[in-house]
Amino acid sequence: MMRKLLALLIFATSVANAQYTIKGTMTPPEKSDFVMLHKLEGVKPKFIGHTTIKYDTVKVGGEQQALGRFTIQLPANAKPGAYRATYRNQGSGFIDFLYNKENIEFIFNPKFPDQSVVFTSSRENKLYNDYLQAYAKTQNKLDSYLLNYIKTPSKEIKKSYKKTLKELKELQEIYETKSEGMLTHHFIKASQRYNPSSLFESVDEFSNFTIENFFKYVDFSSPQLYNSSFIIDKVNDYIFYLNTSEDPEAQKDIYKESINTVLSKVSKGKLRKDLVQFLITSFTDKRDGEMVDWLFAEHYNDLPSEDQDEEFKSEKLQILNATVGRTAPDFSWKKGETEHKLSSLNDGDKYLLVFWSTSCPHCVKDVPELHNFMQSHKNVSVISFGIENESDKDAWVSFTTNKLPNWHNAIGTHPEHKWSNETVQKYNLLGTPSYFVLDQNKKIIAMPDQFEDVKKYFESH
Repeated sequence: MMRKLLALLIFATSVANAQYTIKGTMTPPEKSDFVMLHKLEGVKPKFIGHTTIKYDTVKVGGEQQALGRFTIQLPANAKPGAYRATYRNQGSGFIDFLYNKENIEFIFNPKFPDQSVVFTSSRENKLYNDYLQAYAKTQNKLDSYLLNYIKTPSKEIKKSYKKTLKELKELQEIYETKSEGMLTHHFIKASQRYNPSSLFESVDEFSNFTIENFFKYVDFSSPQLYNSSFIIDKVNDYIFYLNTSEDPEAQKDIYKESINTVLSKVSKGKLRKDLVQFLITSFTDKRDGEMVDWLFAEHYNDLPSEDQDEEFKSEKLQILNATVGRTAPDFSWKKGETEHKLSSLNDGDKYLLVFWSTSCPHCVKDVPELHNFMQSHKNVSVISFGIENESDKDAWVSFTTNKLPNWHNAIGTHPEHKWSNETVQKYNLLGTPSYFVLDQNKKIIAMPDQFEDVKKYFESH
């Protein structure tokens, strides 16, 4: 009897301390040698571990096929939740999955991770993926009836729509029942769409309904959804893809309205702070100083003092030092013995500031073409700023003298590295050429991405 009890205790302890593994197979393999694993917790993932990728070849249909495999053993105390395996530093180089005390195995193409992942082991992830595919197939069918009815209303489409809507509701009920008691249940409930019971006769009606009911099934208080990318992804889709306008000024108002809608659903707590910081970071990445200023004034500064981070705030504002709506940071240069200053120029109705370099192949091609183009815009004064190493000064002088006459030509160097130049740092330049359009008061009014965008801007203004 005692031996039996001891065996049961040993078994119970081994189950309690069981360690599970995450195994991934890349086909074709990624040109990388590492995989990092994080547990998603709000907007700050928690590092769990890392491993290397092992490369192999297998015979498929008589041909050799390269594979990349990795295995990560989870700690015994790993908590259930959403996890992320990252195999690339930039871009869509990760696989998200749910872990709930089971071994997980999947195969995927690293170039198209979301579209290609197939779970070969994991009840939770298999069920969720099956649900997403089945639901999307039926929802797409339903959407086609919605759009076709708007184009050509008919009783047949109405009948088909109602039948498919019923099928979709039954499908949702089946998967909610199947997932009862599982981690994936929370995500299956939140992933469904709220569809109208009857068809619309205009795109605007359909669009307004979709926007109004976008978060119908999202429980913002759910810790399972919070500790995943689900809520952030939904908010991102709602603000940046669903609520759009071709009019830049109207878009600002739409952004603000949609942000207020989202934040009205989260009155306080960590999620509100995370969402505000996520939005500030998103608009900072878009170099939209006006929206960042508005977010700080209307939402960030209203957070409890313990949730505010002065370092975060100053970092974002520093990045936006030179962006639309801001006065262009000042700098000076010499032409012969005469010193010029950006802030004191008064020879144009508008100003075009272009940062470039003689060591940049795009620049030496585009900047002379820009010079030719600007000849037909005499009311615009152009300031070219060469970002050069000390050793390239002579090349810059020759280039500007021969190919950029009648422009204001300034040069910025640095003893150690040209990108450390003070003016370059002030403008937070990400590359060359970079363009800024200024008004008479030197306020930045546009930041065209490429030469073609510069042409489009001045041809339409």
